Amino acid sequence: MPWRDERPMDQRVKFIARLLDGEKMIDLCREFGIARKTGYKFLERYEKYGVEGLNDASRRPFHLARKTDDQVEALIIKLKGVYPTWGPKKLKARIEKLHPGVAFPATSTFGEVLLRHGLVKPRRRRPIEERFHPTGLTESKACNEIWNTDFKGQFRVGTQEYCYPLTVTDDLSRYLLSCEGLNSTKARPAIAIFEQLFDEYGLPGSIKSDNGVPFSARGVGGLSELSAWWMSLGIKPQRIRPGNPQENGRHERMHRTLKAETTRPAGKNLLQQQEKFDEFKERYNQERPHEALDMRAPVEVYNKSIFNLAAAQNADHYALHDFTKTISFNGMFRLTPTKHCFIGRALRGLQLGFRDLGQSVLLVSLGPFDIGYIDARRATPQYTAENPMDEEAEYIL
Repeated sequence: MPWRDERPMDQRVKFIARLLDGEKMIDLCREFGIARKTGYKFLERYEKYGVEGLNDASRRPFHLARKTDDQVEALIIKLKGVYPTWGPKKLKARIEKLHPGVAFPATSTFGEVLLRHGLVKPRRRRPIEERFHPTGLTESKACNEIWNTDFKGQFRVGTQEYCYPLTVTDDLSRYLLSCEGLNSTKARPAIAIFEQLFDEYGLPGSIKSDNGVPFSARGVGGLSELSAWWMSLGIKPQRIRPGNPQENGRHERMHRTLKAETTRPAGKNLLQQQEKFDEFKERYNQERPHEALDMRAPVEVYNKSIFNLAAAQNADHYALHDFTKTISFNGMFRLTPTKHCFIGRALRGLQLGFRDLGQSVLLVSLGPFDIGYIDARRATPQYTAENPMDEEAEYIL
C-alpha cells in the first residue's frame, strides 16, 4: 500500500470535524501536535468564515510603513506624462522645484513608481567597457569656450520633405543655442544661422564638430567655407576624429533626447516641425535638469559671451604682416604680377595675411591663426598636412 500524503488543509478539516463531534480540545491538540492556542485559532476562523477560514492567511501587512503617499505617486505619474523622456533623477529635480517645501522620496522610489506603472522599461546592464579618452581636443572651463555643433540625422516630415536639424550647444552649460530645421546641409544656410547666433550670444573661443559637410571639406587643411569663416572671426575649429562620436558625446546625448521628443511623430511640414524644435529648445533650456550641472537647468548656468560679432569683423589681425590678399571667387590670388596661386575655393572672399620669412617662404595667416606656408618659387601648391589647427604639423600650401 503506497504512502498517502495529507495536506495541512485536510488535517485542519479533520481536526475541526472531530472537535465538533465532541472530542476534547486538549486531547486533539496533543494528537495533532499543535498548541491549544493554535487549536482555538482554527476553531475561531471556522466559526467566522467556514471551511475557507482554515486556509493560510495572507502575510501581507495591513499598512505599509514605507509606501509612497498616493498623492505623491499621482504627482510623479502626472509629471512623467508631461516629460515622457525624462528619468527619475530629472523628474525628482523638477518636482522639487515645482513644489518647494514638500518632502519627496528618494530617486530610487521615483524609479520604482515609474516601473510599477509601466512607464519605464528596465535597462539591461551592459558589461563595463574601458572608456575612450579623446586626444587633440580641449575641455571647456567656462561658458562659450567651446560650442558644439552637428546636423542631427535627416528625416522626412509629413510632406515627404527632408529636414536637416542644425544644432548648436554650449559645451559647459549644455545650453541649446539653436535647433533649426534646414532643407540641406549646404554652407550658406548654416552661415546665416551662425551669424544670427553670434549676433545674439556673442562669439565662442572654438567650435567642435565632426568631419562632415559643411564643417569640413577636401581643401587646404580640410577647411570648408563655414570653418574658414569661423577662423576669420577668431574662432578656432575643433574636429573630432572620424568614427568617434563619443568625442562629442554631450552633443550626441542631446540629439538622442531631441529625436525622442520631436520626431516621433514628425511634423506635418517643415514649419510645424520647427515649432516642435522651438518648444523642445525652450523646455530643454528652461526646465530640464542635468546631472552634470547638479540638477540645474542650462539657463541657470549659461552666460552670453563678452566677444561680439561687430568687433570681430572689424578686428585688424594683420598689423604685423607684410601684405594681405583677398581670395577671388575661384580660390586664387595674385602672388606676383605674373604669378597666380590657388589656395582653395573655401577661402573665397576672405582676406589672408602674408609674412615674408626669407628664402622665398611666406607664412600665411587667416584671422589670428597661422594656417601654413607658401614657397614663392613653386608654381603649384603642395599640401603636406590635413589639419591646420594641429600645432605640431607644418604646412606647405
